Amino acid sequence: MTRRKRNEPKETAIYLKNRPIPQVHRLKYLGIIFDRELAFKDHINYVTNKCTELIFTLAKSAKLNWGLNHKALKKIYLDGIFPLILYGVPVWNKAMTLKSYKDKIIRIQRIINIKIAKAYRTTSNEALCILTGMTPVVIKIEEMVKLYQLTKGSANKNALVDNDMEAKHWQHPADTITRMLEGTDERSLIQIFTDGTKTEKGVGAGVVFFESGLHINNIQSRLNKSCTNNQAEQLAILTALKHTKKMQTTEKTVTIYTDSPITLDSLRNSNTHTFLIEEIWKQINKMTTANWKIKLRWVKAHAGVRGNELADNLAKDVAANKNIM
Repeated sequence: MTRRKRNEPKETAIYLKNRPIPQVHRLKYLGIIFDRELAFKDHINYVTNKCTELIFTLAKSAKLNWGLNHKALKKIYLDGIFPLILYGVPVWNKAMTLKSYKDKIIRIQRIINIKIAKAYRTTSNEALCILTGMTPVVIKIEEMVKLYQLTKGSANKNALVDNDMEAKHWQHPADTITRMLEGTDERSLIQIFTDGTKTEKGVGAGVVFFESGLHINNIQSRLNKSCTNNQAEQLAILTALKHTKKMQTTEKTVTIYTDSPITLDSLRNSNTHTFLIEEIWKQINKMTTANWKIKLRWVKAHAGVRGNELADNLAKDVAANKNIM
């Protein structure tokens, strides 16, 4: 199986217990049809025929004035037909570079969109997607391939990706226990306020440092637009820990404040093992070994707490400023 042109004979005689094994031009493995050129033409034809048959079967019960309504058809498409189209797409997505293959996949969505919107056959595919509220299937394929490359594939290995970590990288449950309280704690020498925000302009994280009650430092971080608000909150805590570890002080007591109960719940939950959560625990364990005393506290947002308001302003400022990385 190769895309390379070969001069040697394509047919190879293979025997098992003196019996010839027939050579085939295609095979189905884990639901994906592979051909000898790895063009995936047979797979796309198979998916197209199967989905088209299902849609025309549904069409018998989805007439213009009676039968299945648009909500039912949309539900069936999203939960039944769409997964068939997208199954294994990171494997065969390169076939979508050919217009003939791409048109076949688009045609599947077009047929069901006509039924959902009760529209004329002459309506354009772009208009049908707007009428039905469907994401164009080509864009959805690109999205799933990109997501796979970020979480499971080889793309951006050096980037910060908040995917689930393998069990071998988990922190021991005994090492994921620290004090998580509410309110303020004036006894810690170092007090850090963290916040994250997501707006239409971008995603940002802000960290404010206080030492003995004095405001000593600020840190801002801008995240990719695809990141969530919770990821920004968690990155702010991780940034605070990394910079605190470098501080030269004899009294190693620090309290980190966040107004995100979801982040604290994720840190408490022994079943959460995303990259950022595991990195936070890793930093806490390293600092604890170095005689740091760390407490995490929840503080109510927009309640007039100076540190929290400063962190919130920093996060919003960096989210709106594309020049800050």
